Amino acid sequence: MAGLSRDQLEQFDRDGFLKVEGLLDPIKDLDPIIEEYRGVLDRLARRLFEQGRLASPYIELPFGERLIKLYEETGENLSQHFDFHLPQGNIKHDTPIWVGPAVFRALTNPQLLDAVESFIGPEIYSNPVQHVRIKPPERFVAKDEEGRAKLGATNWHQDNGVVLPEADESDILTVWFSLTDAEEKHGCLEVVPGSHRDGLLTHCPAGPGGLEIPEKLLDRGRAVALPTVRGDVLFLHRRTAHASLRNVSDEIRWSFDLRYNPTGQETGRGVFPGFVARSRQNPESELRDPEDWAERWYAARRHLADIDYHQPFNRWDPDAPACA
Repeated sequence: MAGLSRDQLEQFDRDGFLKVEGLLDPIKDLDPIIEEYRGVLDRLARRLFEQGRLASPYIELPFGERLIKLYEETGENLSQHFDFHLPQGNIKHDTPIWVGPAVFRALTNPQLLDAVESFIGPEIYSNPVQHVRIKPPERFVAKDEEGRAKLGATNWHQDNGVVLPEADESDILTVWFSLTDAEEKHGCLEVVPGSHRDGLLTHCPAGPGGLEIPEKLLDRGRAVALPTVRGDVLFLHRRTAHASLRNVSDEIRWSFDLRYNPTGQETGRGVFPGFVARSRQNPESELRDPEDWAERWYAARRHLADIDYHQPFNRWDPDAPACA
């Protein structure tokens, strides 16, 4: 096991975040994911073209430019077609989700799990709070009634604040890495160092992002941007306040946003399927079959569609004094 150093873990404990440069191999670890998603995008583009919603399937364009065309011409938020997490409500039998083998191999990447083990120990559970974020340039994204991009900058929040209270004491670790370089102009992450020591802060309703920590509770002036290149990995404490900048570039910003916690602890979204990613005590309990993983998500989708599930993972009172 090639885990993290004592200095790195001390920095994480002090600041609530850690960037590890070059942890993943861009060619070996990331390119297979990109290739798998090319197929997802191709099928979506062809279907939209057949439905008359695109002027062309844009076969000749590279991934980023092709995706931008889809956003520009449809005016829709297409993110669910690529995500490996179901929405919080209105789940149907045909709600899009992508749970391909390259995604599963990313979740179980040995180098990634070695680093995760340094934080939370050797019994590692892949928490189902996980997303792919493909953020197009903001000018091509549909706007809400107030002119704000529906898929733009991410509001200030703590990941502990978007799961149910049952997971408040779970040692959930956020793992974030970009498949394309994420400079400030692309909308990289920004964090407030040390904010994990302030406890769980109140989150209030706020625009397309859904929830946000109000400025009166968080000194955003202390925020630092965390640009990354392909292969870098960011690790965040569950209570570290963070956001993302606007994508004002001409390119997409593409990232994976994963969670892990010690096996046996609550995930905060128990209706969705997690799995044992690593176990030193009981290796036979590890999930190693990507088809099995995919079927768990399909089964969850069928079940939640059948019961017409509409339970948001929102503990917050919009009338709380901090939200006034």
